[in-house]
Amino acid sequence: MFFYLSKKIAIPNNVKLKCISWNKDQGFIACGGEDGLLKVLKLETQTDDAKLRILSMNQTLEGHSGSVQLATWNEQYQKLTTSDQNGLIIVWMLYKGSWYEEMINNRNKSVIRSMSWNADGQKICIVYEDGAVIVGSVEGNRIWGKDLKGLQLCHVAWSADSKVLLFGMTNGEIHIYNNQGNFIMKMKLNCLVNVTGAISIAGIHWYHGTEGYVEPDCPCLAICFDNGRCQIMRHENDQNPVLIDTGICVVSVQWNHIGSVLAVAGSQKAVTQDKDINIVQFYTPFGEHLGSLKVPGKHMSALSWEGGGLKIALAVDSFIYFANIRPDYKWGYCLNTVVYAYTRPNRPEYCVVFWDTKNNEKYVKYVKSLISITTCGDFCILATKADEDHPQFVLVLCNSIGTPLDPKYIDIVPLFVAMTKTHVIAASKEAFYTWQYRVAKKLTALEINQVTRSRKEGRERIYHVDDTPSGSGDGILDYSKAIQGTRDPICAITASDKTLIVGRESGTFQRYSLPNVGLIQKYSLNCRAYQLSLNCNSSRLAIIDISGILTFFDLEARVTDSTGQQVIGELLKLERKDVWDMKWAKANPDLFAMMEKTRMYVFRNLDPEEPIQTSGYICNFEDLEIKSVLLDEILKNPEHPNKDYIINFEIRSLRDSRALIEKVGIEDASQFIEDNPHPRLWRLLAEAALQKLDLHTAEQAFVRCKDYQGIKFVKRLGNLQSESMKQAEVVAYFGRFEEAERMYLDMDRRDLAIGLRLKLGDWFRVLQLLKTGSGDADDSLLEQAHNAIGDYFADRQKWLNAVQYYVQGRNQERLAECYYMLEDYEGLENLANSLPENHKLLPEIAQMFVRVGMCEQAVAAFLKCNQPKAAVDTCVHLNQWNKAVELAKNHSMKEIGSLLARYASHLLEKNKTLDAIELYRKANYFFDAAKLMFKIADEEAKKRTKPLRVKKLYVLSALLIEQHHEQMKNAQRGKVKGKSSEATSALAGLLEEDVLSTTSRFTDNAWRGAEAYHFFILAQRQLYEGYVDTALKTALHLRDYEDIIPAVEIYSLLALCACASRAFGTCSKAFIKLESLDTLSSEQKQQYEDLALEIFTKHTPKDNRKSELDSLLEGGEGKLPTCVATGSPITEYQFWMCNVCKHCVLGQEITNYNFCPLCHSPVG
Repeated sequence: MFFYLSKKIAIPNNVKLKCISWNKDQGFIACGGEDGLLKVLKLETQTDDAKLRILSMNQTLEGHSGSVQLATWNEQYQKLTTSDQNGLIIVWMLYKGSWYEEMINNRNKSVIRSMSWNADGQKICIVYEDGAVIVGSVEGNRIWGKDLKGLQLCHVAWSADSKVLLFGMTNGEIHIYNNQGNFIMKMKLNCLVNVTGAISIAGIHWYHGTEGYVEPDCPCLAICFDNGRCQIMRHENDQNPVLIDTGICVVSVQWNHIGSVLAVAGSQKAVTQDKDINIVQFYTPFGEHLGSLKVPGKHMSALSWEGGGLKIALAVDSFIYFANIRPDYKWGYCLNTVVYAYTRPNRPEYCVVFWDTKNNEKYVKYVKSLISITTCGDFCILATKADEDHPQFVLVLCNSIGTPLDPKYIDIVPLFVAMTKTHVIAASKEAFYTWQYRVAKKLTALEINQVTRSRKEGRERIYHVDDTPSGSGDGILDYSKAIQGTRDPICAITASDKTLIVGRESGTFQRYSLPNVGLIQKYSLNCRAYQLSLNCNSSRLAIIDISGILTFFDLEARVTDSTGQQVIGELLKLERKDVWDMKWAKANPDLFAMMEKTRMYVFRNLDPEEPIQTSGYICNFEDLEIKSVLLDEILKNPEHPNKDYIINFEIRSLRDSRALIEKVGIEDASQFIEDNPHPRLWRLLAEAALQKLDLHTAEQAFVRCKDYQGIKFVKRLGNLQSESMKQAEVVAYFGRFEEAERMYLDMDRRDLAIGLRLKLGDWFRVLQLLKTGSGDADDSLLEQAHNAIGDYFADRQKWLNAVQYYVQGRNQERLAECYYMLEDYEGLENLANSLPENHKLLPEIAQMFVRVGMCEQAVAAFLKCNQPKAAVDTCVHLNQWNKAVELAKNHSMKEIGSLLARYASHLLEKNKTLDAIELYRKANYFFDAAKLMFKIADEEAKKRTKPLRVKKLYVLSALLIEQHHEQMKNAQRGKVKGKSSEATSALAGLLEEDVLSTTSRFTDNAWRGAEAYHFFILAQRQLYEGYVDTALKTALHLRDYEDIIPAVEIYSLLALCACASRAFGTCSKAFIKLESLDTLSSEQKQQYEDLALEIFTKHTPKDNRKSELDSLLEGGEGKLPTCVATGSPITEYQFWMCNVCKHCVLGQEITNYNFCPLCHSPVG
């Protein structure tokens, strides 16, 4: 980081300044001084910092009489609060471009020592010397006030969340209070250990994190004492703060706008003179010293940062000095891409932007604990900390769009990183690590990840700075060496293809050879380097030291020193001050550009050309052009970098040659270039000659700049006859394609215009041109154009647009892909139908259908390309077993039955019987399904579950059996087609079935279980509804079903119904049956006997209405069908029969039903 004084403003009448404050948002500068002086100034802002600034506002505010000691801005509400030695406070506001008094207050008792607005600008805290504290709102209302008895206050600071207040006392103590003014504790001041004598607080500044932090948990509270001791804390109770001894007598301290730099202003005793030197020291939040700035004048009283952190204002005597800050941005430039990093308030990581300046596209990456960015050629290295707990670091090799290619974990802190085309060198203070990296050319990110890491990925070595490696392959990766300390730490490194230079704090430079690291030479100079740079042939070293002085050292020169010894290396005569950036030209060892204050100088052989006003950082210097980037501007709005912030400067010889060509002509220009040869100048000449169609000169110039393509182009031009053709070709050569196309079309050469657009890959224009005329080869071209445009849209995932073009281009493969991406399965199905059989695309389309579970379409596609096996697998995969079985039968595949059985047994093992039933049912194996279903129904019946549920299960089983019958009949019909009648074939089917089914219980009487539970439920329903006679009739049927429903339940129900309908004879029979059951225990039988006794002592066991019941009781052979709706026997000839379960219902009853009472199939 470099600093230099840039401007000085004198206050009229030599009034001494006491305070200065720079508004961070609007850029106003308030300065207060003796005799009530208060001024508000504003510097004229221009985009490029380099232009001279004048004051756009210079207003004197009247109102104070005593010397103005404090000025504080409230940025959120655009207010300025000032106070003077008499205790008078004035709040100023901006109105129509001028400042006016808004509020005024005077306590008269004591003087104000400090004022502070909180982070959101809502509250101000004012402390008086006598211990009075007032907290007020921005509207001017008092929120609370307090007298801290016996304490003399001199400083106040708010925490970022406005919950804590720090009060600094005149005796140097700091007390912590909450925001209501209640004392919490005294702060522990570690920096004052072993300090004796009286001390006072020079400044407290708490950075509120408004622009984010440099890294998570970063120290942000700076406390400085007049004796130069400082501590920087993470929060008010931090037990181990960062401690600094600045070595100066401090007067003021302030953070920059993002809390990354702390400026400490004060004075230092000069050894030689009796007066003090004013000095500003700069530190990071972690206490690292960034540099110091000496300021002229007698007494410095205050400092304040500009809102963007690029300037600092210093109040010295009766002057304001402005210093420019050149920050150490984390940035680099590789392959037309500017890489830069910044922090955001809402994220703990660094946001690293890869901004491709050529196409104006940007790629963003978030990187935790970024240390530095280093670039070279096409690649960049991001040095980061691995994580909080481990002291490991990572060097990530990235390409120019931020794709990580290769991370390397190292155990030394990469404070300094250099990069060449083949090596990365990272150095801590004691050791340096070299890594010969390899990058696979033109691999995609995917392929890079797949490249096996087995081959030795680049050699890694580590060397201690005090070792003397010979270059014969020592320096194995042994980190224990790297931990040993050194008296003379590393302070800068640089490397070229063959040389590595390591600079040390004492001024020693060590030169090593690359790629085999061997110590060649040590040079000693008396400067502490900050930035080193080697020219293109590694003969000269440019050194910028920490105070911004640029010197040059010739590594090869042999000179005789004062003692007569011959030494290698000499310091060149050139020296420049206030330099903050420099870059050697890529191809010329004597050419370099450097930034001095706000000017850029180009030097050739150590002679400067006239300077250019700019504040850009130099990206690149090649072909006599310098590319520079205005990082200050970019980082004001880092999310939207603007191409205007990339500036190209041409150096003098290029400008002169261009002027010569334009004004004097090609002849003289070529003579001048002959005297000052450079490939870039020859290219300039060649282009100028081409414009004038001077082919001879153009060819010579192309030869001189070794441009083979150019030479071929001139040859081709020579073969063209017409002048206008030549001109059109030249125009196209210079990239003015619209013009070239117009010229071709004017010559009526549409084919050439199309050819030009084809070369450019501008298919939209090709299509337009093709549509304007007709030609023989146009059809294939049209298809090609349509497909290319389709590809264009598909690449951008605009599938709908792509489909239209692919349809016209008849590109079925890409069409299928687009339909799939659009989820337009109808389109995909139509496409599959339109393809011829066995087309190579059909299996792919089928797979697409499989992925989305569309079985039918997938099967159709597979069958069309003659892959029945795949079709069956699909059905199995998608659980469409019926389809699978059908396909397997049609294509006579054997294995489907075994597959099914295996799957079913697997399901049964897992106790998923219902799933197995479903499987069999889908596969049309109804008989197996029915067997399992009966099993479930029987189990449920045993468990005495709800009768209705059991009935449902039995109905389902019976329905499966009916389906099985149907299947057998159909199968038989299929066998006996033609000759015999349907009846015989159905009969044959049933006969075959008889042979198959040994377990006849299901097949004959499939409905028995359902009937049993149906009547069981019906009887109870009728009984409860009060139809006791019908209930008795229904209950009498149940006697046939003792094998299904337990006899106890049947006869208990029968006894109950009989008793209710006063048929005591039937009742008595039921009791007899109950008493004779073996399943009952003797107590239960006893209970039944007692109950029977009780009933039959009152009523004789005889039925009253004998006739109806008789027929039911007798039963016998000529059994009448039973109505499943009422439970009564059907005696009429007119009745309804269900076509599914073949059960009957009385004619008059069926009108009340929509569904069959037993099997619930719809009434036809």
